[in-house]
Amino acid sequence: MPELPEVETLAQMLKHGHEGHPPLPGRRVVGVSLRWPRHVAEPSVPAFRRRIQGQTIHDVSRRGKYFVFPLDEGTLLIHLKMSGDLRITQRHARRDRFEHTILHLDGDWDLRFSDSRKFGKLYLLNDPDRLLGVLGPEPLARDFTPAVLAQRLAGHDRPLKPLLLDQTFVAGIGNIYADEALHRAHLHPLRRSRSLATPDVRALWRGIRAALRQGIRHNGASIDWVYRGGEFQNHFRVYQRAGEGCPVCGTPIVRTVIGQRSSHFCPECQPEPEP
Repeated sequence: MPELPEVETLAQMLKHGHEGHPPLPGRRVVGVSLRWPRHVAEPSVPAFRRRIQGQTIHDVSRRGKYFVFPLDEGTLLIHLKMSGDLRITQRHARRDRFEHTILHLDGDWDLRFSDSRKFGKLYLLNDPDRLLGVLGPEPLARDFTPAVLAQRLAGHDRPLKPLLLDQTFVAGIGNIYADEALHRAHLHPLRRSRSLATPDVRALWRGIRAALRQGIRHNGASIDWVYRGGEFQNHFRVYQRAGEGCPVCGTPIVRTVIGQRSSHFCPECQPEPEP
């Protein structure tokens, strides 16, 4: 699933233009093609078609894993879910078989939503905070401090890995960056959140931000054929590296399953918590 760095990378490409494709802000929606109507979560499909027609996209931003597109009236939110991808392409360009939802733009351009597993969602809302307001803080924001993280950790008694994946706890972190952050912090994924001392909290805060920033620096991770251009997979410390040597101590990386999600860690650098 695309996580914060992948969504941020795509958002910046859409906002500023990329490889000969124009910036998305300022483009007007002149039509829509819905091969998979269930992409539209809200409002109804007829209402979505009616309301999106003629709207100008004024900006592109990100909140957690959501793309945020302010319009003349309302806001369009898109979540890529498991396999989604967004790109601007010329109208006459050949469509691939996974481009199920397409916003036709003025100037003969398209915004195409490719989604092989069809889990992605679109929302056209008058009040986007109704959906985005439940998300936790942005982990790269200036006001996300170690003190804020400590306060949020103290409010839970959960293993760290599932807690980091909870989008109401902190927004944008998924399986890849949780594993990478915990390794940087030298914390086991099953460590209980309330057990962290002040130095542990600061290490986790630094680990989260460093992992996400490195992911953005490398345009995210391309670990599935649906994602384009990322190179962070070449710099993983632990994720998908089971049996390979830890980059810090050389101990073989271990893979386990926590909360039905794969987790990777170094048993030497990230010692298992005491019972």
